[in-house]
Amino acid sequence: MPRRLNAPRRLVVDGRVYMWMMRHDHRRDHDGRPVDCRQVLTISPQPSGTGGPLRVVFADGPGRYIQGGAPFGSGDVGLSRGAHLNLHEPGAVRALLDVALARGWRPEVPGVLELDGWSLLEAAAAAVAAARASDAGPEGS
Repeated sequence: MPRRLNAPRRLVVDGRVYMWMMRHDHRRDHDGRPVDCRQVLTISPQPSGTGGPLRVVFADGPGRYIQGGAPFGSGDVGLSRGAHLNLHEPGAVRALLDVALARGWRPEVPGVLELDGWSLLEAAAAAVAAARASDAGPEGS
C-alpha cells in the first residue's frame, strides 16, 4: 500500500520520536492572493504536547529553487549553484533536525519555532553527502 503524501512520517533520533511532514505553501498578499512559493517542513516532538514543533521554511528567491515542476522533483530545494536537498527524504529531514538541534533548538520547549531553511541548507546537505559517502564504503568495493 503506497504512503499518503500528506500523512506525517515518523523519525526517531537518539531515542526521541518526532513526526514530520512537508508541504508546499504560499504567503498571502494584502488582498489574500497567494504569492511567494515556499516549502515548509514541520518536525513535531512526540508524544503530542511534550514540546513545540520546528517549522523550517524554504522561501523562493533569487539564486534559490523550490519544488515547482520540471526539471526539479517534488520536495527539491536548493541553491542554483550549490547545496540542495529533497525534503521527502528522511535523511535530509534528519540532517536538518540535527543542524537545528546543534544551533540551539530545544524540542521540549513549548511553542512553534520557525527557522529560515536556507540558513540550515549547506550544513544539512554536507551531512547528507557525508552519510552517503560513508554508506558507499571504500572505493573499489
